[in-house]
Amino acid sequence: MRMSNFSYLVKRGVGSVFRNAMMSFASFCVLLVSLFLVSLATLVALDINVIMSNIEEKNEIEIFVYGDVEESVLTHISDAINVNTNTHSVIFYSKEEAWADQQESMPEVAELFEYLPDNPMPHTFRVTVKDISLISQTADEFNTIEGVEKVVAPYDFASALVDIRSTLTVIGFALLAVLILTSIIIIYNSIRSSVYARQKELNIMKVVGATNSFVKIPFFIEGMFIGIAAGVASWLITRVTYNAVVGLFKENLEIWQIFGMVDVISFDSVTWYVLAANCILGALLGAIGTVISTAKYLKV
Repeated sequence: MRMSNFSYLVKRGVGSVFRNAMMSFASFCVLLVSLFLVSLATLVALDINVIMSNIEEKNEIEIFVYGDVEESVLTHISDAINVNTNTHSVIFYSKEEAWADQQESMPEVAELFEYLPDNPMPHTFRVTVKDISLISQTADEFNTIEGVEKVVAPYDFASALVDIRSTLTVIGFALLAVLILTSIIIIYNSIRSSVYARQKELNIMKVVGATNSFVKIPFFIEGMFIGIAAGVASWLITRVTYNAVVGLFKENLEIWQIFGMVDVISFDSVTWYVLAANCILGALLGAIGTVISTAKYLKV
């Protein structure tokens, strides 16, 4: 195809958007709503994943070492904990620190502590894990370290958290798939109605000898143009809506921190990804939907 012909078809496709303003606006609105719902659902799903990760990091395995032990034993235990592949972070809490904190927390019976011959508090290693689903296995491995006397881990809570995360993941993917499928069906029907309204125009073009490609390309360009415009509009609405919702949570940040709602995704950090995804998905849905819709009217 010559460049002059292609330029003509592009101009015809873009011009058709404005010549059929009502149908183009209807397709634009359907694409806009669909892209907005998909974008917002995707961001919410990503935030849920962040929240669940934040909650997981608050689950600690406590490793106790009782009695007076040499520094070399504590170093050995610390090294063994750190080399574990599931260890995320380690905090050492000495028996002296624990004893001092215990006395400060019970000032009303401070004299009683003076009669105790020895410090009964244990040295403690507080460990957060990378994968909470392996917390039981990791705790068992810590139990085998020489010098460790007791390991305490939130087994039941970790198991419940893993189940919740798995359930939310399945539900999230299912809803997203249904939402995308529903959007495609609605978009297809909307564009099909737009093409049907110009059936006479298509028939005339075919009668005078226009090839299928010559007929389809303007519609393809038209669909892409509407899709990109809807993508940009969806990005703007998603930005305003998402920032407004996050802003509501930030007003009571201390309360929501309890539920792990900190460090949720900032829209500014993903803004260009969201814009690109909206425009590309909008262009594909608009263009492909338009071309598929014209197929049945090209047999004249």
